[in-house]
Amino acid sequence: MELGNYTTVTEFILLGLTEDATVCAILFVVFLGVYSVTLLGNVCIITLIRSSPQLHTPMYFFLSHLAFVDIGYSSSVTPIMLRGFIRKETLIPVYGCVAQLCFAVTFGTTESFLLASMAYDRYVAICSPLLYSTQMSSRVCILLVGASYLGGCVNAWTFTGCLLNLSFCGPNKINHFFCDYSPLLKLSCSHDFSSEVIPAISSGSIIVVTLLTIALSYVYILVSLLKMRSTEGRQKAFSTCTSHLTAVTLFFGTLTFIYVMPKSSYSTDQNKVVSVFYIVVIPMLNPLIYSLRNKDVKEAMRKLMAKADWWS
Repeated sequence: MELGNYTTVTEFILLGLTEDATVCAILFVVFLGVYSVTLLGNVCIITLIRSSPQLHTPMYFFLSHLAFVDIGYSSSVTPIMLRGFIRKETLIPVYGCVAQLCFAVTFGTTESFLLASMAYDRYVAICSPLLYSTQMSSRVCILLVGASYLGGCVNAWTFTGCLLNLSFCGPNKINHFFCDYSPLLKLSCSHDFSSEVIPAISSGSIIVVTLLTIALSYVYILVSLLKMRSTEGRQKAFSTCTSHLTAVTLFFGTLTFIYVMPKSSYSTDQNKVVSVFYIVVIPMLNPLIYSLRNKDVKEAMRKLMAKADWWS
């Protein structure tokens, strides 16, 4: 198996989070529980939105796709990480590593675009309520979601395209729990300046564009809220944004730490911890954030459970 003309490495060894057997056993149980909650929570969100007519709105349409992306994002990394806790060495073929990176970048990038789309949806709902049905029509929502997935695929192919041009002819141990791009780049014996710059420009520009969209949306939302005379109306409008703001803060806060802060300012172990948080933990937290603080979701859940009790 080759990547380029000079590759001799056919598989990589993931070193994982720790080599301590006791800690590995504890982490296996913890992250197995996290992954189970992630799958259950996001599947429930998707099922609830699809089966509840009152949730057939643009905001919940985006939320259902966010839940699907969270499942894919976590599933691209967590199962292999769990395997690493119960085995001394986690071997992964070169092309398996490339595939894992491709899926992780695709879902991660798509999530950032979906969060930006959800911010735009809140902006239209609060700042232009009379035009909401027109500006956020089904066609517009489908285009925004489609563009989010397309953006995720384009960014992923930027990373994998650069990775496929690299040669690996030396050490094959990745000091991480998944095939992240930076550790792979360090193992390459043929990388040039473009293999570092192109993915950085691609991911950096996406972070800037999506964060700028979210920031501008909430600036206009804040201005509109300040103009509202009704305190009750202001609180009701702001309550629809709190869950999204929480999700945005968690997701982009950790991404900024990983990709924007200078590499010399944090260690590899810190990188691993932050990566665990935004790839494994956040997909579990999102359904909790959007359900526990959302009256519509809780009401739809209550009606669905009442209907299930009636049929039983």
